[in-house]
Amino acid sequence: MGRNTRLLVSTVVLTAIVAYALLVPWLAGVDDRLTDFADARLAPSAEHWFGTDNAGRDLFVRVAAGLRVSLFIAAVCAVASTVLGVGIGMAAATFGGWTDRIVMRAVDGVNALPHLLLGIVIVALFRGSIPAIIASIALTHWTQVARIARSEVLGVRGREYIDAAHLAGAGRWHVMRHHLAPAAAGQALIAVVLLLPHAIWHETTLSFLGLGLPPHQPSLGTLLQEARSTLLLGGWWTLLFPSLLLVAATLAVAGIGAALRDRISPPTLERTPR
Repeated sequence: MGRNTRLLVSTVVLTAIVAYALLVPWLAGVDDRLTDFADARLAPSAEHWFGTDNAGRDLFVRVAAGLRVSLFIAAVCAVASTVLGVGIGMAAATFGGWTDRIVMRAVDGVNALPHLLLGIVIVALFRGSIPAIIASIALTHWTQVARIARSEVLGVRGREYIDAAHLAGAGRWHVMRHHLAPAAAGQALIAVVLLLPHAIWHETTLSFLGLGLPPHQPSLGTLLQEARSTLLLGGWWTLLFPSLLLVAATLAVAGIGAALRDRISPPTLERTPR
């Protein structure tokens, strides 16, 4: 598949997924938390396209609501991680010296910790809180972005127009805002896109382990956690449809990220955040 075709297919798939997540709960006009045990564990049909769960809730609506929450958390985490990483990386490269050394040691220290374990510790302190989930992901995924932003800034810091700006009386913050930040903008865009699937999977993992959102709050993770008990009773659809949406969203975002990386990033900087 060519680069343009991959980008087009990924964009169409992601657009369809986002439209499904945003429009279906709104058009359905029902509370996805309401239970109806008379309709519990119904297989997919014309009335319930994705079937129903253990409590009789329509999974077509509930999966859309859960996907919307997961995508929102992932988007906020990706933007927060990128802003944090780009800011720290630019500061390290701009000021250099001890600032650079301290920042790089901090990056090494964060990278040495298991990200999932650190995320579990943060979420466990504020269980069931969306801000805690966002913080647990954002605070563990900024390091690679910081390294890439630092590398970009170091590559342009010695250019003639940077020296000319300093000779003209521009301060460090002026140069950082108007000359160095644009140099890292392309990598920042790639980082946001490539961090999205990582954030989706981390949120899903935390909620699946019972440490993320509460059971009544739908997300892909909580839906997969609920599917464990239903699966033993033959409710295969409760696992299938959330899993398909999770994989489809991940592949679509990864496809867009790879296409953007090929267009923007030089081969030597083609690195993805962990």
